Amino acid sequence: MTDVRGSLVSLPRLVLLALFFTVGILLGQALAGRVPSATGEELNRYLADYVRLDAADSVTARTALSALVIYFRYPVLAFLLGFASIGIILLPCLTAAFGFFLSFSVCCFTAAFGAEGVLIALAVFGTRCLITLPCYFLLAVPAWGTSAALANLSFGRGQRSAPVSYGRAWWKRTALCAAVLLAGVCAELFLSPVLLRFTLARLLP
Repeated sequence: MTDVRGSLVSLPRLVLLALFFTVGILLGQALAGRVPSATGEELNRYLADYVRLDAADSVTARTALSALVIYFRYPVLAFLLGFASIGIILLPCLTAAFGFFLSFSVCCFTAAFGAEGVLIALAVFGTRCLITLPCYFLLAVPAWGTSAALANLSFGRGQRSAPVSYGRAWWKRTALCAAVLLAGVCAELFLSPVLLRFTLARLLP
């Protein structure tokens, strides 16, 4: 019964964060249209060089660190903001920024390569989005609730409020997301490059 009640309470927060994410996506699409055409040419040259790289040299300490940052940055920030009252403001902003940069990146591919850019963007961001988006919202929604409770304690004008607790479900959820994100990093390092090279080899001259 408690789990059902908790789910019903978190549903409005999920909807609101999804709206902020959508706003970020729309802003990314709007600003991507103002990118100079020279950017598309640079992206074309970069991808053409990338597809010629030896697959054996693609996994390095640098690429592993980069993949860790890419996969963990937004979920970790959402998790940490759950421990601060300022998260009640910053979590919607973070969610909008997530949507903005994702949308902007995808639109750059489509602007540079047209319809083929959709396939390239799917090869680049598909696996990443399937993993990071659910983990992000799984952490951000309860974090927004706890940050709101902390803000209520800080600015409650002396009103009595229940203490904010981070129960077993909070830490289980965090551990699950961390494990899934680590699996995503492995996929980013070993599966995504193969998929991207396969796509680019057939789309780029």
